[in-house]
Amino acid sequence: MGLFVMAAAKGSPGVTTSAVALAGAWPGDPILADLDPAGGDIALRYRDQAGVPLDPERGLLSLGAAVRRGSTEVQLSDHVQMLSGGLEVLVGVASPSQVQGLGPAWQHLARQFRSVPGRDVIADCGRLMPGSATVPVLQNADALLLIARPTVEGLSHLRERIRGFSEVLQLGTFEAVPVGVALVASYRDTHVVGEVQGILDRARLPAAVLGILAEDEKAAEAIRTGDGRKARSSLLLRSAAELAERLRKLAMQNAKATESWGVA
Repeated sequence: MGLFVMAAAKGSPGVTTSAVALAGAWPGDPILADLDPAGGDIALRYRDQAGVPLDPERGLLSLGAAVRRGSTEVQLSDHVQMLSGGLEVLVGVASPSQVQGLGPAWQHLARQFRSVPGRDVIADCGRLMPGSATVPVLQNADALLLIARPTVEGLSHLRERIRGFSEVLQLGTFEAVPVGVALVASYRDTHVVGEVQGILDRARLPAAVLGILAEDEKAAEAIRTGDGRKARSSLLLRSAAELAERLRKLAMQNAKATESWGVA
């Protein structure tokens, strides 16, 4: 089905927590892929349904190895693990060198993430950096969601990252990857959505501020420990559900616009 990428314009805005929350609130049965080029955090922070640490060798490393071997009918489902809350994840790598080691396999992986039958894939690509190995994943995405904090520094990095990746994402063309922005802030700070959208509009950057992802450390801990009842009633998951709906709508609107261009 679809491939939805999450990334940060600046270091440490909580992309992994945001990605887990978004996947937990996503309709259907998504797969969360930890593709952070700097090294994934999911295997370090979360446990499986038995409370056992996740297997770091089963995930992106094993999937990439199968692709490089040319194994026929490589299935993403053979390389995922299930978190204590029931979310299926593709565990990331431990170091940047392992990411680079996947080499040309990234093109195949990107296409596979987008074509899982009946499943959406949400990819956590960590910090958005020029020349990243995950560029093929960005280019194949149905939509990109950038995570930022509404601070002077955060918004400055956000603008520069969108500008810097305009060619990669083909922004301004009918084949562009649609870009959404989620602001990590208090759920009450709704005014920042319009303010940040105005900043991006004045800079002529084609990105839509989709809303706030609520800061909620207790809910993040509940998700990590598999306390589904506490997590479901949290502002974090409520805000993530709203963002999930808007991100999917952004992708669908872009797909319809692309089809119209094709017909024309």
